[in-house]
Amino acid sequence: MTAGGPKVITRTRRVALGVSLLAAAVCVPGQAVAEPEPPAAQSVLNLVLDGDSLSLRDAFAILEGRPVSARIAPDAQAAMSRTREGALAALENQRVYGWNQALGPLKDTPLSPADAERFQRNVLRSHAAGVGEPLPDDVVRLAMILKANQMARGKVGVRPEVPQRLLDMVNAGVVPRMPQIGSLGTGDLQPQAAAGLAALGEDAPVRYRGQEGPASEILPKAGLPAAFTFQAGEALPIISGSTVVAATLMDAVHRASVLADQAEGAFALFMEATRAEQGSLDARTHKERRIPEQDAVAARLRAMVAGSGWMTEEGRRRLDPANYHPRVQDAVSVRAAPHILAGLRHVLADARRTLVREANSSTSNPLIFKRDRGLGYEFVMGGNWDGSVMGHLADTLNAEIADVGVLSQELSGRLLSPRWSYGLPANLAGGAVGLNSGMVQVQTVAAALIPEMQVRAVPAGTLSRPVKDGQEDHNTMAMASVRHLHENLDRLEIVLAVQYLMAAQGIDLIAGKMAGLPLGAVTRSLHAEIRRHVPPLVDDRYMTPDLERAIRLVRNGSLRPSAGAAPGTGSVSWTPAS
Repeated sequence: MTAGGPKVITRTRRVALGVSLLAAAVCVPGQAVAEPEPPAAQSVLNLVLDGDSLSLRDAFAILEGRPVSARIAPDAQAAMSRTREGALAALENQRVYGWNQALGPLKDTPLSPADAERFQRNVLRSHAAGVGEPLPDDVVRLAMILKANQMARGKVGVRPEVPQRLLDMVNAGVVPRMPQIGSLGTGDLQPQAAAGLAALGEDAPVRYRGQEGPASEILPKAGLPAAFTFQAGEALPIISGSTVVAATLMDAVHRASVLADQAEGAFALFMEATRAEQGSLDARTHKERRIPEQDAVAARLRAMVAGSGWMTEEGRRRLDPANYHPRVQDAVSVRAAPHILAGLRHVLADARRTLVREANSSTSNPLIFKRDRGLGYEFVMGGNWDGSVMGHLADTLNAEIADVGVLSQELSGRLLSPRWSYGLPANLAGGAVGLNSGMVQVQTVAAALIPEMQVRAVPAGTLSRPVKDGQEDHNTMAMASVRHLHENLDRLEIVLAVQYLMAAQGIDLIAGKMAGLPLGAVTRSLHAEIRRHVPPLVDDRYMTPDLERAIRLVRNGSLRPSAGAAPGTGSVSWTPAS
């Protein structure tokens, strides 16, 4: 990945490193650095889908690459069969979009029963027009499970065999290649049509055990029937709805949660390097703001620096005892950081609530309901497929991610200046300043990414345009929103890596003068983990490998403090990477 970030989502799965930060040893210059360990084998996640109980915990496990065995619950199968029978009976007296009528601008064109099966195949062929890099495999697996779970609610009129066909592919490890570009967030028509063609056994590309080929050839190798048939009304529920947006946004929320944890760790390490005042973390101040997320951020930061001798008057005096004056207020970026970081936490909480609801709802068109007093079933046509709420959430989350990136870059920039850092060597040079230029160009990497983050944080959800002869005259652009969000998450990983690397260097440069004063309980372990992979900078050296190692640590979640510390408990633990 280049420093500017990819144009499309090309991420591979983040692997768990199983690193124990509390036991990490400190590196010395010239010492070999540790390399990530391979992930341990994961147990199978058994899912019984009923359309009402799929959790974010399950979704995140899928995104982490956990093997899945999923099936439709028996009660849900029975409900789907009843709805299917009622839907076919209702067709005798009702003109229904996508069932006995064509689609989009051709919606007034009737379809004969004899054309039903051919129409299902044609719908998928015509709509599978997406381009660009495929979505990550684990996002595709999750999108298919979400689709099956929504079908299990029994409101779209498909046979139980349809969602089970999707689940059989997931269970066998067959992953359709879903192109990223094409969806307007008003239903994920193009990527979901690609999955539908693969389910039919056409020549749509799929991946299986490291090889890629047409579904017609790969499905039998996976032990699945080569062909499947969609009957009347079953293709439209495959493509209708915003399950690809939902899966991609869930992936973004998962990634952003890991980065939110690490942003707090990077800030705590910065506070140690600059011997910041702990008054900005005072619980009484934050309680007065009445923002629960802010209380929690401040509590975690207090726990991370607990026991620090650096962030005291004695620690601040050590660098220049003769000219020391008590510090009166750190800069705004330092004092307001708990509030700024809480903004990200607040939006993440909102996104989680929305996505749980989305995963267990009916998002197709039309939907099928029992008539009053049990007099059969009827079709109701509406706009439940629209992804506006998720799209705007993605835009809001992206704005928070960009703001955290700006904050991180501002903090790392402060570390370069002896005046702004309260006495750290200029440029964080390890040897003779001037002869050695230190980390000035490392910090520039972060600065170079900020305008790119800001440009991509412009809300795509405000940029609707009409398509399809005016039939779809408002489009949420939600897929553009989540793609931009992922691109900015890629950039934030780099920006935070810069901050971690520079804060650790600042600590090393003044450690001699701070002899006898400990770092905080968690910041000490953070510093040790960084030094386990990247030695301190003494004389100038080739810096790209150092930065790439730091980026890998952030990307793998190796510098992640647990997000589970309760406000006021004064405890923060460290979790394995997600």
